[in-house]
Amino acid sequence: MLQKKTAILSGLVTVLILIIAGCSKTATIVLNPGSSITTEMSYAKDITPIFEKKCALSGCHASGAKSPDLTTANSFKSLNGGSYIKAGDPDNSVLVLWLTGKKSPVMPLGAGPDQDINAKIYAWIKQGAKNN
Repeated sequence: MLQKKTAILSGLVTVLILIIAGCSKTATIVLNPGSSITTEMSYAKDITPIFEKKCALSGCHASGAKSPDLTTANSFKSLNGGSYIKAGDPDNSVLVLWLTGKKSPVMPLGAGPDQDINAKIYAWIKQGAKNN
């Protein structure tokens, strides 16, 4: 009788562990991350440094690598020319969809969404995506 109870308990514990292990998420979706930013975002001061540090790396979005080219010299033209952003409409901009996990692959790869970065980029696009 004890062996039967032990076997049943072991089976239940195994099933529970498998269920818990299967409940993982691969992306965090952040809704309207920059709605609270009211100061004007500067492309040169606020956005370009993000791209240089997080995106314009070897094998990622550097010159000659994956589109869009997010190096300082090319990022603005690359984002606008490639239809990655819709000025004034961040919720429908491909860049924001990638950053917030609403479109795959989630960027930056391996790091996942970053609320502070996403908020700045969201606010910049919402404010008209100016090259300022």
